[in-house]
Amino acid sequence: MILESEDTPFIPTEGIHNLRDYGGYAAADGARIKTGLLFRSGQHIEATEDDLDTFHALDVRTIIDLRGNSERSSFPCRRHSDFDAHVIAYDGETSNSPPHEGGWDKVDMTADRARERMIAVYTRMPVNPAMIDMFTRYFAALEARDGGSLVHCFAGKDRTGIAVALLMHTLGAHRDDVVAEFLKTNDAPTQHILKRQSLPRMEAHYDTIEEGAIRNLMGVLPEYIETYFDAITESHGSPDAYLAQTLGVDDASKARLKDRFLT
Repeated sequence: MILESEDTPFIPTEGIHNLRDYGGYAAADGARIKTGLLFRSGQHIEATEDDLDTFHALDVRTIIDLRGNSERSSFPCRRHSDFDAHVIAYDGETSNSPPHEGGWDKVDMTADRARERMIAVYTRMPVNPAMIDMFTRYFAALEARDGGSLVHCFAGKDRTGIAVALLMHTLGAHRDDVVAEFLKTNDAPTQHILKRQSLPRMEAHYDTIEEGAIRNLMGVLPEYIETYFDAITESHGSPDAYLAQTLGVDDASKARLKDRFLT
């Protein structure tokens, strides 16, 4: 059961930010990415009982949690009483400066500073050993495990957004659609949930935070994803070479993923 309308990928929730199906896009050879198998979101610490029922109905059998140990400890996900999905997580920290944790000395956080900080996050991500490990495991799980999957982090926008973008690229989606899916985060009807979880922590760290800075830290910009793809293209010659050489997604893996997720 997929609880979404024809014109939105977002699944209604009360306490989960940015839960959506990232299937449905055009892909290689005139095919489309299947719906009902690939989901993404923020963390589930505030999931209500109704949210847990909604999520359980999606029949997600694999969860790829891109958060690090400290995030998972501070923000444990709530689970349905019949939860039996396999959870893949990293034993360590996956980001040394996630947007919700502050990360700079006491400063006035302007929109420009926030944008620069996020660009730095996306510049580091291609060479972050923890994210390389988790993206590798993400692809391996999608290739090998049956049923639906959920990939998520704290806000479900940066680490999660890149994981989704890499898979869409692998499946042959056009770059315009990859970017468009990435930017849908800004349309999530649950921004208040993320703000409730993130803003007090930021306010405790920064002296002041401009409204534009909040948008740049809690949302996404096209240049964020462009920074990531530019970095892996510069270092490896192409995104496909990065996928093969760094994440182990070779031609055989691509074929298996396309066979599973395209229709």
